[in-house]
Amino acid sequence: MTKVKNKTILNLILLFSIFALLTAYFIQYVLDHQPCNLCLIERVPYILTIIIITLTLIFKKFEKICLIILALVFVSAMFISIYHFGIEQGFINESLVCDLKNKSGSLTTEDLLKELKEKTISCKDVTFKIFGLSLATINSIISLILSIIITKIFLNYEKNK
Repeated sequence: MTKVKNKTILNLILLFSIFALLTAYFIQYVLDHQPCNLCLIERVPYILTIIIITLTLIFKKFEKICLIILALVFVSAMFISIYHFGIEQGFINESLVCDLKNKSGSLTTEDLLKELKEKTISCKDVTFKIFGLSLATINSIISLILSIIITKIFLNYEKNK
């Protein structure tokens, strides 16, 4: 079995993160499927991954620390996606994260009409599926796989340098 170098795997994760974000923006802006607030939050780990890996590859330092941070980023991404999946399936009630625009207090008639005109997406509504799976479900699986891969790279760091 051939050894794959750490840098190669980091480059592949970087390319995948860019692909994942481009796909999310394509679905949003070209296919016109508006994301909910949790969908937007689920993009943050991919943005962080792009920044962290790019900086690591540019400066060629702190690769082990980068791996620890990336593993934590994808474990948290997995938990956010599972939480979103739970909301979609009705296991968990929507939280304030799903309704960030909600203002406490009374609304005036103008505010109420303005909010009714806005197109708000609920976190429990699945507006786009791939192979019958919601994007939150797919993101849960991908985040789990990436966190396992990154943890394995960290544990075998010296062997694959």
